[in-house]
Amino acid sequence: MKGNNKTFRAYRVENINDQFVGEVKELKFRALENNEVLIKIHFSSLNYKDALSASGNKGVTRNFPHTPGIDAVGVIEESNNDEFNVGEEVIVTSYDLGMNTDGGFAEYVYVPGDLVVKLPTKMSMKEAMIIGTAGLTAGMSVLRLSEFIQPDAGKIVVSGATGGVGALSVALLSCLGYSVIAISGKETEQDYLYALGAKEIMSRKEVEDFAKKPLLKPLFAGAIDTVGGVILENIIKSTNSLGVVTSCGNVASPKLELTVFPFILRGINLIGIDSQNYPMKYRKEVWRKLSDE
Repeated sequence: MKGNNKTFRAYRVENINDQFVGEVKELKFRALENNEVLIKIHFSSLNYKDALSASGNKGVTRNFPHTPGIDAVGVIEESNNDEFNVGEEVIVTSYDLGMNTDGGFAEYVYVPGDLVVKLPTKMSMKEAMIIGTAGLTAGMSVLRLSEFIQPDAGKIVVSGATGGVGALSVALLSCLGYSVIAISGKETEQDYLYALGAKEIMSRKEVEDFAKKPLLKPLFAGAIDTVGGVILENIIKSTNSLGVVTSCGNVASPKLELTVFPFILRGINLIGIDSQNYPMKYRKEVWRKLSDE
């Protein structure tokens, strides 16, 4: 049990007669379970999934009372895991954190050691949460794309470019030397997108209004799609032969209405990005790259 402190503060969401109410409460420290660590949280970040959890969305959180927060960074306060020692700075994101495992909106959090990554030495705790799940997802997308497509292959298009994943994808690709086209429906954000490193900007409506054909004129060497739906359909149909498209979101729609022609006539690769359960081996590599590169 943590020191002489008997309680810590956490933002708790309760289901009271099907009304979801959140407030800061005092929770008791407890003994560590097998493989578990206790982290003193220094920073967390706010994500759309946290809002869903806090408002009682059963697709995110089933059990209440609950502490949201799918991202956290802090210092190991107690450890029952051989890989982590007291005093180490660590990151914990995604998996079940903040969903059905209590999350980062607290002073302390108990989590299984399997969810924890050591903070890279060149990254501060605050920087880790500025990056957060959105940056981790962008990093996963860029890593997979770069395995197949080099900067000299042609233009890379990023949809939802003013969102968290999209904006960080534009910045990362630009830093790595790719020529980036940003897709956005926000005309007022063009200066922001150029500042991130975009070379060109396409309007969302322009891409949505591409011709309704099984294949379209090749425009892109590859793509990072964060929205799904018609935008993703038209990106796939407009990608060069042997191009690569990554998919990590469905805010526009989870549906794809395509023929197999882009895949069997152009050899397009569509790669799904599962940021929630991405294997720890690759998760550590992405955090290392976000720190070093």
